Amino acid sequence: MNRFHTMRRILPAPGLVLMACALWACTAAGEGGRAIVGTWIVKDSAAPFPYHMYVFNADGTMQQANPDAGDAGTSDSDGKGVWVSQAGRTRGKWVEITADRNTHRFAGRTEITFSLSVRDDVFTGDAQARFYDSEGNERGSPLATTLKGTRVKVE
Repeated sequence: MNRFHTMRRILPAPGLVLMACALWACTAAGEGGRAIVGTWIVKDSAAPFPYHMYVFNADGTMQQANPDAGDAGTSDSDGKGVWVSQAGRTRGKWVEITADRNTHRFAGRTEITFSLSVRDDVFTGDAQARFYDSEGNERGSPLATTLKGTRVKVE
């Protein structure tokens, strides 16, 4: 018997592996977490450019993007983060990296923590932004904001 046949007897069927991964992804986000999974148009009340796109993945990760030209002083990367569902709310944090538009150098990072409530195809909640310089020192006071998201759907 060759090595492939030996390994095939030891490893589970591909379908079982996929099913186990899907089950883990659904439970990793917490009970009820599937309500947030999807793509959202989000209005952030305190952001330099208030309209953003959020994507919440079933594995508890997320992405955020908004037009880069919204801030005249810095250029922001897309945000990447994590989320969990607890007690009927979705809590999470995402981080973006900033560059100085004039020098093109690393300017620091922004960390946004949030708590959301999902109802059907709308979420609302609060967030707090903290700003850090290139040395990792917090700059200024945290900025409070409100978020309202509307799910992107196929019509």
